[in-house]
Amino acid sequence: MNPALLGLVTIIVGVGGCLGYFYFSNLILDKFIFPAKGPNAGVNINRANQVRPWLFLFPAIFALGLYLAYPVFETLRLSMTDRTQNDAFVGLANYQQMFGESKFWEAMRNNMLWLIVVPAASTAFGLLVAQLTDRISWGAAAKSLIFMPMAISFVGASVIFKLIYDTRPEDQNQIGVLNAIWLQFEGGAGSVIFLKVLPLIMVLAFGVIVAYVGYLLIKPFITADEKPGGLGIIAVRIIGIAVAAWLVITSIGSLFGIVATDLPYGEPQTWLTIPFYNNFFLMVVLIWIQTGFAMVILSAALRGIPEETIEAAVIDGANPFQIFFKIKVPQIMPTIVVVWTTITLTVLKVFDIVFAMTNGQWETQVLANYMFDKLFRANDWGVGSASAIIIMLLVSPILVWNVYNARKEMR
Repeated sequence: MNPALLGLVTIIVGVGGCLGYFYFSNLILDKFIFPAKGPNAGVNINRANQVRPWLFLFPAIFALGLYLAYPVFETLRLSMTDRTQNDAFVGLANYQQMFGESKFWEAMRNNMLWLIVVPAASTAFGLLVAQLTDRISWGAAAKSLIFMPMAISFVGASVIFKLIYDTRPEDQNQIGVLNAIWLQFEGGAGSVIFLKVLPLIMVLAFGVIVAYVGYLLIKPFITADEKPGGLGIIAVRIIGIAVAAWLVITSIGSLFGIVATDLPYGEPQTWLTIPFYNNFFLMVVLIWIQTGFAMVILSAALRGIPEETIEAAVIDGANPFQIFFKIKVPQIMPTIVVVWTTITLTVLKVFDIVFAMTNGQWETQVLANYMFDKLFRANDWGVGSASAIIIMLLVSPILVWNVYNARKEMR
């Protein structure tokens, strides 16, 4: 059948089916189940009005149950069965097997690394671009260019960056942009500045920022000026302090690593096969895409800030940095949190980029790719379903947090 004709038939059948359902369900309710006649007419009308909303909600509830609830329970069931034993119930054996595999913990480690870097970088760059392009005449054009990657699929973006990271033999011209730039460094002063001094400054700045954030989190515990908050807030603060401490220690180790590393100048590099650093090369793809999303949302939030507060700060003598960090950022913090958590959900489910660029090789495995390997390559439905449940458990608290905040703002 012609696709256009098939689409038309689908629309007619779908709309007609919905109209038919609502018409006949209400007809049966009013004429046969609770007829509005006889001595109980008033009671029947009230009962029919109580049931009627559920008639309208039933298609949505049925669809949500079919496409959301059922897959969750079926995945949970599969995670406790063994396909090789005729779907016999094995309890938590699949989870024990999964926790015993080094690839799973590699995927968990990489996912945590993605969760730290990508939402922070995307939100920061989006906020920076939104602020810098807000008051210039060609800001709309700049925003359009930065938002454009959002129109590209993850696989398409992966192909673009795979060409950027491409490596050819040393005696051939490099079509990869990164290698073409890399071969320009020969160990001279420019190489020291760009490949030693500049990374040192960036890592040191990152460590200082993280240490400052950790100080802000621990400050209520060591001073009497602020209260640490309730049990939930205290727990979040403790986790944040632990993560900040780990990042600071990692940054210090990276500083020594940058100084001690002997860089292979003049040799083309296979960037995606360099352990640890190749994860960052993959993250760049998602940051490039998500920066446009963060920019659009945060730009709208910045424009919603009352001008009176900014004018008052200017009159009080605040400089541009103070206005931005102490006036604007606090007022749009709820929007920043929403952007951050939305990107975090995307990161937890990241699959396409890793699958298209490295397929989880060279220590780049992530949870979604690990699940795919188990389900469709190893045909191990039990461990694959168990990893899907782990992903769901990681995503659920963020979803609950978003719903809680949305309801709180509505009140």
